[in-house]
Amino acid sequence: MNAGASPERGESPGSIVVENSSLPVQVQEAVLFSFDDQSIPFSSGLKLDLLMGKKPGHANPIVVRQGQPGEPDSERVRYYGTVIEVGEELRMWYLGRGDKYDPSGGPLRLLYAVSKDGIHWEKPKLALIDYNGSKQNNLVDLMEGKYGLSESVVIYDPEDPDPARLFKLVFEAGKYGNRLAVAYSPDGLRWNESPKNPLGPVLEPSGLIRFNGYYYVNGQGGGYISAGLNRMMVTFASYDFEHWTQAGALSFHRAPITEYSLQQWNTLEEVHLGASLMGRGNVILGVYGMWHGVPSGDRSYVTMDLGLVVSNDGLHFREPIPGFKFLPSREELEVPLGRGPSLARGQGMVGIGDKTLYWYEAWGSGGVRLATWERDRFGYLRPFNNARDPHVVSCPMRFERAGARLFLNADGLSDNTQLTVELLGRDFQPLPGYSGEDCVPLRTSGFRQAVRWRNKETLEAFSLPTHLRVKFEGVRPEDAKLYAIYVASE
Repeated sequence: MNAGASPERGESPGSIVVENSSLPVQVQEAVLFSFDDQSIPFSSGLKLDLLMGKKPGHANPIVVRQGQPGEPDSERVRYYGTVIEVGEELRMWYLGRGDKYDPSGGPLRLLYAVSKDGIHWEKPKLALIDYNGSKQNNLVDLMEGKYGLSESVVIYDPEDPDPARLFKLVFEAGKYGNRLAVAYSPDGLRWNESPKNPLGPVLEPSGLIRFNGYYYVNGQGGGYISAGLNRMMVTFASYDFEHWTQAGALSFHRAPITEYSLQQWNTLEEVHLGASLMGRGNVILGVYGMWHGVPSGDRSYVTMDLGLVVSNDGLHFREPIPGFKFLPSREELEVPLGRGPSLARGQGMVGIGDKTLYWYEAWGSGGVRLATWERDRFGYLRPFNNARDPHVVSCPMRFERAGARLFLNADGLSDNTQLTVELLGRDFQPLPGYSGEDCVPLRTSGFRQAVRWRNKETLEAFSLPTHLRVKFEGVRPEDAKLYAIYVASE
């Protein structure tokens, strides 16, 4: 059989299955962002725009500040942490350091805060770890509070059958020579380390996620920095959180992958500490440190914005628009003059009402800051003026059960501007009952507008792959902005 022969034409498909592309993902809700070119690979007559998490001339607020004298975060709040929504509560883990002159202050330790709205945060008195002769503080119980951390990331894993492992943590600590270490907790406050620590190579962890049966952790290092290479994003994988690959996957880089001399140190465009990760079922959003080197190599003048990357497999990431500053470092509150403006990422992106919230810090200055977008509106597709038949076609999907609903996140719609949706078969032709003529045109903007067809509000079960086609129509199709498509099962 020829290498390119198709088994549909009668030839044997062979006995070897090679899974070297994105594995199929089965989800309750699929999110097809406009900037995800694997979920929406085909487009005609459309341009992509991304939106920053900061308005020109307006600084984002600081929502977690240093504590009072004598508290474990009185000298510094360094985010490098996580925000997770559990029920109706937001929980934050961040790093803090006590007073400079307090002999028990010293290293950065893991602290905890809670919030209802993501803006106003409370530091609860956990009564777990003694600090300055008192347990009335917000220190969590990790390594009995005796050792400092450099980075940490937490995930909530309610599918784990062991209640003692509902929360999982990866961290970097001098106790383990800065090698990858993990811990488990039933409540996110009392942590038990793996007896096998350390479990991997030297790594400054940045993002952690469970995706499609794997755990993935990424960061900076993993055998690449020590090889004389520039900063880049490296990912390790595990099935059980205890046994990790000892070889890393190179997930994303900006500078050429070549050895470079000390004379080039801090002079290139690099990836600082990998990316924090936010899973949306079939797609992962990542926010990474966009390191801008300077000719002198003096890191005091290095600047760092935050960029957006996307992945559909947890290993390989790409920028929708290369070099786009998803969160520019300019105009941050309380950043001293004489230093290049720089930001550092944290993990956690939460939708509350009609907003999406993301927390980060000013690198070197500290303080947890808050960026806000309209809900899921990080970027949109919009027709060029005078474009002929502007539309998009999705990747193939299977609807194994009837009853799925379709929604659009769109703006600019009116009596003169509308969107229609079709279901296409494998021949890319409309399926009966789901054509553009059957679709009720969507003329009202909204974050989650339901799509329906004549006598049909839900999708039938289809055994063969099916595509979605969204068409921009009306007198002024160029006014429409498509941010995302949601396909939700009952």
